[in-house]
Amino acid sequence: MKTSLIKIIGLLVLPCLLFLTACDEDKFLTEVDPNNPTSETFWKSQEQFNSALTTVYGALQFPAVSGPNGLIYEMAKADISGTDFWQTPFSFLNLTYGSGAEQIKDPWDKLYIGIYRANQVIENIASIDASVFSEGDKEIIEGQARFLRAWFYFRLVNSFNGGVKRITVPTGLADVDSPFVSKEELTNDIIKPDLEFAMKNLPKTWGDEDKGRATWGAATALLGKVYLFEGEHPTARDLFKEVIDSNVYQLTANFVDNFTIDTELNSESIFEVVYNGEFSPGSQGGSIDDEGGEATNFGSSFGFLDKGGFNQLLGSYYLHELFVNDEVDPSNPINDGNRHSTRLTATLAVPDGEGTYYNEPTADIIAGRAGQSAYIRKWTNSYQMDQEPNQSRSGVNFRHMRLSDVYLMYAEAVLESGSSINDAIKYIDLVRSRAGVKTIQQYASENGNKIPQLHVSKQVHGTQPLVDINAQNLITHIRRVERPLELAFEGHRWKDLVRWGIVKEVYLDLREDEVWRNNNFDQVDGLAPLYIVAPLGKVGQVREDFISSEEIYNPSNHDYWPVPPAEQQTNNGLN
Repeated sequence: MKTSLIKIIGLLVLPCLLFLTACDEDKFLTEVDPNNPTSETFWKSQEQFNSALTTVYGALQFPAVSGPNGLIYEMAKADISGTDFWQTPFSFLNLTYGSGAEQIKDPWDKLYIGIYRANQVIENIASIDASVFSEGDKEIIEGQARFLRAWFYFRLVNSFNGGVKRITVPTGLADVDSPFVSKEELTNDIIKPDLEFAMKNLPKTWGDEDKGRATWGAATALLGKVYLFEGEHPTARDLFKEVIDSNVYQLTANFVDNFTIDTELNSESIFEVVYNGEFSPGSQGGSIDDEGGEATNFGSSFGFLDKGGFNQLLGSYYLHELFVNDEVDPSNPINDGNRHSTRLTATLAVPDGEGTYYNEPTADIIAGRAGQSAYIRKWTNSYQMDQEPNQSRSGVNFRHMRLSDVYLMYAEAVLESGSSINDAIKYIDLVRSRAGVKTIQQYASENGNKIPQLHVSKQVHGTQPLVDINAQNLITHIRRVERPLELAFEGHRWKDLVRWGIVKEVYLDLREDEVWRNNNFDQVDGLAPLYIVAPLGKVGQVREDFISSEEIYNPSNHDYWPVPPAEQQTNNGLN
């Protein structure tokens, strides 16, 4: 075999050597392979630009961008999450992670891959003749690329408190060495102009074949969110109202329709990342290269341990009790004798939960798990499958922006800008009514124009104080009740807590509740020690999720991720 192989190699090499000596060397070295596109041969047609644009959308599918690699570790730091000491997010829950953690480096790297791909489209489309495109399509393609670039940068600046400015395609190493610039500079120089361009040039809707592409509504809602994060509340309010008044979007009748495979890209969806669990079935859902199988691994990350999942995060006791205390409105036709809100059963699996979990009675599956009270259902396949698919593959789309989020951001902006309190209540109540729980108006009617502070633990404090309906108390309700209930585990919570500046306040409250529960086992519903019961169910022990974070939290260290060491070592321009 060795002799034959050598002979074959010799036969191949000899003609090559003869060819090299007989041909014009310059011509040989500059010959272009027509089957291998280059930057000189590409960027010539509308079809090629659309192909390049597809790769920009593809960057959204990275697990570090829209999957657990980039979201779970930030979620772990928030008040709605808990986990166990053997789980990877445990050090993030405790705020003891190191700056070199892969879970910090990976989002930085993958967001810049998305930015690089968007820059290619934006830079090359500027120099091509418009006659190459059908009428209006050049602007639509550029609008999508600029929306996506703005979206990647928005994620970047609110995760790292700034970033490296890259708006052109680098042509050499010198172009890579760039300084770290502030969130404000990147927002004003890139994010806002890109979104304003996208608003002017993107359609309000797409046909069925193009559903999932960026729209005018996505650009407008994201620009409103940019201004909201800056504290420019009147501008944010007006942009959100444009989205609402466009009548392009409506709340789905059922809350759970925002998290299942069969109801994707629905009337409430403003921007979501499309996944498919059937394409390329041999690849892992957590694949991070360009040859991935279009699937996500979120289902297995949150899925139940005995059903092919890993339970990397759990619902905190705070979130569990918040859901339980969200009183069901029996007069609401969406309710059919259920004890809990539709938001609870779509978000968590709890010991006294209703319905099924992986097609079995919920209470039967999760009974008797020491320390645990609430498992995450959202983003899992527990709605339609007996267990999580093999190879951590899931086709459930990840919804980054939906109408109920816009309603709540609008209500917040209205209150912060001193506008009508009744207008804010209207949109809060639209969200609450869809969930089947009592509205702000109902609470006010029952309690002399006062509302209960639903975020206060009834188990620990006995009662929930009634407070007047005013702007500040409604803002507190949005912050501590409505947004965590409506948007749990959708990638918003930590950024919300940071922008409001209430991380320490929240940690202190929840740590005090943990201490009380540890010290008062025998006082909970009068049952024997070592059991915590209503409303959390028998959990056997108290999981102390906030024992470390409450003590060591420091805004300058923990609000944002540090620039990864790998970037510091390779980018000589960092200041």
